[in-house]
Amino acid sequence: MAVTADAEHHKFKMEKKKAARDKIMSAKTETRGLVIVHTGKGKGKSTAAWGLAVRALGHGQRVGIVQFVKGKWETGERTIFEAFPDLCEIEAYGEGFSWESQDLERDRAAADAAWQATLKLMNDKTISLVILDEINIALRYKQLDADKVVKALSEKREDLHVVLTGRNALNEIIDVADLVTEMTLIKHPFRSGVKAQVGIEF
Repeated sequence: MAVTADAEHHKFKMEKKKAARDKIMSAKTETRGLVIVHTGKGKGKSTAAWGLAVRALGHGQRVGIVQFVKGKWETGERTIFEAFPDLCEIEAYGEGFSWESQDLERDRAAADAAWQATLKLMNDKTISLVILDEINIALRYKQLDADKVVKALSEKREDLHVVLTGRNALNEIIDVADLVTEMTLIKHPFRSGVKAQVGIEF
């Protein structure tokens, strides 16, 4: 079959691209635990973190998950991860959203209990990944001291990955992070009157 001019041009472009990519990749030799932040007004922050947990479990790595806002709700992800007790520890300390509780001291006590659980998991050398679900909410509403969170992240052991989720991540959390992704809201069914649904939101 004859090679077209388009095919030749494509091959030439891809050869150049591959050479450039190979050069870039040859310089990437470091591996270490990362601080990862999922923030923004768009949907998918916690979902992305749960996806990382699935990936870690697939490699036989142990995962610790602390939920700062969501309590022990009946969720699909909790059901799945509780089926792997040897590989996953889930701690839920949330008392619900602050606008529901309207009780700062109760929220601070819950956040502090969640933080103590976080430190325990971060210090467990058998755990490769710790997810702090909705911790950015607790920090934003001053239920938790940001300085001690930044200190713990800065001093974490070299091989531990930590993921922080929730909208409105503080600047000091962004500064200490290695990877920050902002989920942008473009459309959401909630604005059209669609409530949270099984298998999508929980």
